[in-house]
Amino acid sequence: MIPLQRVELSTRAQRLLTTWTADIATAGGTTAAARDHWTRAKAAKKHVRTALEGMTRGAARCMYCDDSRATDIDHFQPLDNAPYRAFVWLNHLLACSWCNSNEKREQYPVDATGACLLVDPTAEDPADHLELLLGSGEYTAVDGSTKGEATISVFGLNRHDLVRGRQVAFRRACSNLRDWHNLVEEDDPEADELAQALQDSPFIDVVHAMTRLDPGVAPKVVGQRTVPALDAWRAAFGI
Repeated sequence: MIPLQRVELSTRAQRLLTTWTADIATAGGTTAAARDHWTRAKAAKKHVRTALEGMTRGAARCMYCDDSRATDIDHFQPLDNAPYRAFVWLNHLLACSWCNSNEKREQYPVDATGACLLVDPTAEDPADHLELLLGSGEYTAVDGSTKGEATISVFGLNRHDLVRGRQVAFRRACSNLRDWHNLVEEDDPEADELAQALQDSPFIDVVHAMTRLDPGVAPKVVGQRTVPALDAWRAAFGI
């Protein structure tokens, strides 16, 4: 999971969302009313999906697992919990069907004060609560963060296919970074294409975690041969 910048909706799109919210209130403000209106709001959903896809990396990757194609508009706070937030822009994220329908579903854990215990990558930096262990491909909660633990559990971030995918992506990223660095030093324009391909690839969270490595431990994690390329990548992209 990586931080994502939420964009502003167009005036027309925001007007549509506001109108549909008012309609839910008129219909009684129930979860059933919210689901019915959401199903029928084709134009509003098209605006939301377009905006969300513009916030993703690569081929519209899932905002939770950073692997699969994002197919679903997820209500971060579920309709069962908050029907009036069905058309609230800040409550919309883009997810793959597995993360949305098989893992998260209607889960929305909160603490004793009612604050949500799930990381919203468009509202905060996931790295404040989640650490990706590059060697194992698994996520762990930063300093035992309750929010981190809940996020890993609810989204199934350590399911086998994701862990295995990150392990493979890590090895590939090290090789790609070295190739990119060689092209940069040769002043080869293909370097830009390779950099874009790397940023658009699945499991971009792996590359993001690599850039956050402490310089003192980076050689042990990525290997001494990859360190110069990683340093150059940080410098090139202002990390």
